[in-house]
Amino acid sequence: MMTHRRRAAERGIAPLACPLLFFLLLVGLPTLAAAQPGGTSMESRTNPDDASRAVASLPVTLEIATPEPAAASLRELLRRHLDLPAVAADDESGRAALSRRASRDVIALLATEGYFSPRVRARAAPAGGPPIIEIDPGTRTLVDSVEIVFSGALAGSEGALADRRTALRTDWRLPSGEPFRSADWENAKRLLLAAVAAEDHAAARIVDSVAEVDPATARARLRIVLDSGPAFRFGRVEIQGLSRYERSLVDRLQPFRPGDPYRRDQLLDFQSRLQATPYFHSVMVTVDPSPEAATELPVHVALIEARARQIGLGIGYSTNSGARSELNYRNRDFLGSAWNLSSGLRLEQKRQSLFADVETQPDARGYRVAFGGRTERSDIQGLASTRQALAAARSRIEGHIETRLGLEWQRDHQRPDSGSERTDRALALDWRWIRRSVDDSLDPRSGGVIELRLGGAAQRLLSDQDFVHGHLRIQHWWPFGERDTLALRAEAGLTAAASRRGIPQDYLFRAGGTQSVRGYAYQSLGVRDGAAIVGGRALATGSIEYTHWLDGDWGAAAFIDAGSAADRWQDLSPALGYGFGARWRTPAGPLALDLARGHDTGRWQVHFSIAVAF
Repeated sequence: MMTHRRRAAERGIAPLACPLLFFLLLVGLPTLAAAQPGGTSMESRTNPDDASRAVASLPVTLEIATPEPAAASLRELLRRHLDLPAVAADDESGRAALSRRASRDVIALLATEGYFSPRVRARAAPAGGPPIIEIDPGTRTLVDSVEIVFSGALAGSEGALADRRTALRTDWRLPSGEPFRSADWENAKRLLLAAVAAEDHAAARIVDSVAEVDPATARARLRIVLDSGPAFRFGRVEIQGLSRYERSLVDRLQPFRPGDPYRRDQLLDFQSRLQATPYFHSVMVTVDPSPEAATELPVHVALIEARARQIGLGIGYSTNSGARSELNYRNRDFLGSAWNLSSGLRLEQKRQSLFADVETQPDARGYRVAFGGRTERSDIQGLASTRQALAAARSRIEGHIETRLGLEWQRDHQRPDSGSERTDRALALDWRWIRRSVDDSLDPRSGGVIELRLGGAAQRLLSDQDFVHGHLRIQHWWPFGERDTLALRAEAGLTAAASRRGIPQDYLFRAGGTQSVRGYAYQSLGVRDGAAIVGGRALATGSIEYTHWLDGDWGAAAFIDAGSAADRWQDLSPALGYGFGARWRTPAGPLALDLARGHDTGRWQVHFSIAVAF
């Protein structure tokens, strides 16, 4: 019985075993290896309609004898990684050498997928054609047994350590009965090492790993020896690059203290907290897990401070609000106290606003306090309004969750066309909860965003109307294949009150336009007041969109939107819009140009925006 034995000594997470290194060296020109679905007979690749299709640049013909779905996997493997000269040899000796090289490389590639006893035969093609390589991969090797041996502090006799060892063995990603693949073997070892190094044992390393393969039985026995090293505890925090701000700004954001057990997720949380502040252009939090520093592991923080003062100019356009120009001023060290001042003037065709906000430093729990004011004029769907607002809020971002609790006073003067002019006032309590969990906030393909907003006001507290306001928004993305994405969006809102009179428009609802119901003009779906469309107390919208990326930068989308706003739930009559559009990836997110038809109106609308998560 022949046994294939492979061994690799490893340090840390980065080094890989020899079989994977050999696998990576084989990456080269794409080729194709295929088989007839459900069959085992060998067929030539000359028929393009067969499941086995030829690759024109491949100077040999490959014939695979294996049933689906295994054949599909092998076709993709050989297509991507078989590396042969682009030009076929024109003499017998050259073709023979090419056949030997192809056979050798095919055997090596099949081994990475667990086929250790293939039969590969080269034969000459008739009429001087390219050599033919016949492939029978044989039986795929399965994992027979797994032995994981721990040494170092993790091998102690304490009950908690024994429980952790049991959990690590249970979570092993290549258990008995699974196909033995080189990539899965290396990934399982990497995940095991990462799991050990994540808590206490920052210097963990794999000192030995062995995969014994018996081609006769198609079984593999795996053995891993992992040295956890000592148990580490956090020590002092060493900071580089801090000049404008006090050290206390960094210390308040530490999720650990000296003497706490080492946790890698706390290091990442520390870095995320610092990056979330406006004070730093770059943040890097690292440790050097030397066993000599196990009891007091130093934490290194390298910072590059952002410029304190910044002036920005911008222009833009959206089909919702028209052409836009704006001027922004930011001071990240306002009054020399590390407070963050943001102010700006924005001029749009349908809306103009002037604002200023000041945000304090985060406290030890990550909370920030902000206060500011805004004045705004708008003229949308026949409703001209002038609004002034003063607000104060306390907010925090922790992981994927953002929370905000604020108090805002508004004065909203409304002039609807052919309607009654009025002024509404409210002192409203406003609470928001947002969960963002997407793979890329600027170009999401998987994950979702949920936002819940609750608030209200009372007549006895500087308000013209009693009301309770609730608003829920949900977006989710699912990837399909390598290029396609399905996106769903839903929105619902309700303002409970005796009447919409006396409630500022910010606490009422209108629909239509980009990120709402395409095919209808911006905020054109709502309650009619004279010749104007004003906000109602109820809202419901939904959207489904499918995007196919044609290449790295350009894509096409098709979508259906539905929804509306009304003064009561029972009066809601959803409007339907549908259409298609183009997508273009930019550093700020995909630009979306959509052409949508409003089913109720029969008219087409163009919508232009940046398609990112809210």
